[in-house]
Amino acid sequence: MEQINGKREVWIDWLRITACFLVMLTHSTEPFYLGGEGSRILTASDAVWAAVMDVFSRAAVVLFVIASSYLQFPLHYDTGTFFRKRASRILIPFVIWTIVYALVWGEPVQNFKDLLWNFNYAAGHLWFVYMLIGIYLIMPLLSPWAEKVGKRELQIYLGIWLFTTMIPLLREWLGGAAPVIYGPSGIPNPAKYPLWGEASWNTYGLFYYISGFIGYLLLGLYFRKFVGTLSWGRTLAIALPVFTAGFCIGVFGFLRRVNADAGGVFPIEGPVGLAAIWETPWLNDSIGVTLMAIGWILVMRKIQGEGGFYRTIVLPVSKAGYGMYLSHMVILGLVSAWLRESLGLGGDGVLGIWTTPVQIVGTALISYVLTAVACVLLQKIPRLGKYIVG
Repeated sequence: MEQINGKREVWIDWLRITACFLVMLTHSTEPFYLGGEGSRILTASDAVWAAVMDVFSRAAVVLFVIASSYLQFPLHYDTGTFFRKRASRILIPFVIWTIVYALVWGEPVQNFKDLLWNFNYAAGHLWFVYMLIGIYLIMPLLSPWAEKVGKRELQIYLGIWLFTTMIPLLREWLGGAAPVIYGPSGIPNPAKYPLWGEASWNTYGLFYYISGFIGYLLLGLYFRKFVGTLSWGRTLAIALPVFTAGFCIGVFGFLRRVNADAGGVFPIEGPVGLAAIWETPWLNDSIGVTLMAIGWILVMRKIQGEGGFYRTIVLPVSKAGYGMYLSHMVILGLVSAWLRESLGLGGDGVLGIWTTPVQIVGTALISYVLTAVACVLLQKIPRLGKYIVG
């Protein structure tokens, strides 16, 4: 599926390995504002580092969705064939790693009971697979339209969707700090300010069906059908200001919320729901992340190198990318704990205020290399490798 019209889309491989690293950078940053069972930021400098690192990497998941759309949407074959291919590629590795996390993290018996209803919350990154399967379920319905849609029509739908990416911030502005309702295992569910047809008895408001990740499906389609080859100058002239705008929305939005709660006094601690409110500006369906994703795609499409480094490093790692996403938390958790123990925390760490960024980037880099090597080797196991790594 990495080929279109018989030609491999090299930039998708570069995009996939980049998105894998960004996922690990995100998870390497989270311990610096999420501590134990609650929210915790030790120092003001840690708040800044957490904002910068996490916001920079927050488009990771949506880049995977855009890549899938670019390669597979509209469908290239019948619905039955599509789902059979996706089942072996997506579901089997997902089930294997779900079982692994259920056994190694938390209470196994309770974990397996919870799996009847949702993913293991200790392995929170697995939410992505449920969302991806949902996108796959809708692809066959939209494919006939996607085959025929014109540029102007698609732009109109993308414009409506882009408006919905501002709704998370609009809800907060209208409703103030959203109250947090706790769900299974203490997972927070912020109550939403109702908009345009929403009510306590109806969550399917005006923009429900054209919001969320469906927009990234359309965005991948738009890039494939209607965005031609741009020069580097034109690319950077668009991508840099767009990415910077999205980045600033995320960073300053996070810091404004943290500083308001801290009142200038650190450390700041609270329930998990507090961090959920801090994260509002960088939700996957928010305008900041969308703008950064557009910037990433514009730049990555310019990368076409197929030399020795691509063939020996990029391509094998890209092919193992899904397995890396599923498995990386096993390694990353150990690396993060080791670096935190070795370097200390916050301003009291061995590198002073630089301790936190070194730990974040170091955890991401070490975890990335170890996970990539492990998954590339696992994928080479005859007959079994593809079911473990995808």
